[in-house]
Amino acid sequence: MSTTVMLAQLLKGMVVTAEIFFLTLIFSLPLGLFISFGRMSKNSIVKGISKIYISIMRGTPLMLQLIVVYFAPFYVFGLKISNYRFPAIIIAFALNYAAYFAEIYRAGIESIPVGQYEAARVLGYNKVQTFCRIILPQVIKRILPPVTNETITLVKDTSLAFVLAHAEMFTMAKQIAAKETSIVPLMVAGVFYYLFNLIVAWGMERLEKAMNYYR
Repeated sequence: MSTTVMLAQLLKGMVVTAEIFFLTLIFSLPLGLFISFGRMSKNSIVKGISKIYISIMRGTPLMLQLIVVYFAPFYVFGLKISNYRFPAIIIAFALNYAAYFAEIYRAGIESIPVGQYEAARVLGYNKVQTFCRIILPQVIKRILPPVTNETITLVKDTSLAFVLAHAEMFTMAKQIAAKETSIVPLMVAGVFYYLFNLIVAWGMERLEKAMNYYR
C-alpha cells in the first residue's frame, strides 16, 4: 500500500474520530450540567439517583459501557435496531463523559461564594437570572482547566470505538498495520491523535484567555 493511500484511509478514519469527539461534547456538556443540578438537589431521592449514576459511570470501564449500550436493546428489550452502531457509540460516550463533567460543574458551582447569591437576590434577580447572568459565567471560567483535561482524554478515548467494530482512525490503523505487517500506520495514527490534541489544547487555551475579561 502506498503512503498516499494509507494517509487517505487514516484521514477518513480521522473524520469519524472527530465526529465522535464533537458529538460527545455537544451532548455530554449540557447533560453533565443537568446531572450536577441533581447531584446538588435538596431532594434526597434525586440526589441519590444522581450520585449512583455518577458512581456507576465513573466506576466502570467505558469499553464495558459501549458493549452494554449496544447490546442492551436486543438482550434486555428484544429490540432489533438497524444502523445502531454509531448512535450506540455516541450514547455511551455522552453518558460516560456527562458523569465526569457533572462533578466538574458541581465543583465550580460550589466554589462560588454564597454572598454572590445573596447580592443577586437583593438586586432583584430570581434564581434563573442569578445562575445564568452571574454564576454560570464565573463557573465556566473556573472549570475550563479540568474540562480541557477531559476533552484531551476524550480525543484518545475515541479509539475505544473499535470495540463495536466502527471504523474510526485507530481501527483503520490496526487494519492497515495487520494487512501490511507494519507498525508505521499505528505510528502515523499516533501523530494524528497528537496533532488533534494540540488543536484542542490550543482552542481551550484561547477560550481561557477570552474568559479573562476582568483582568
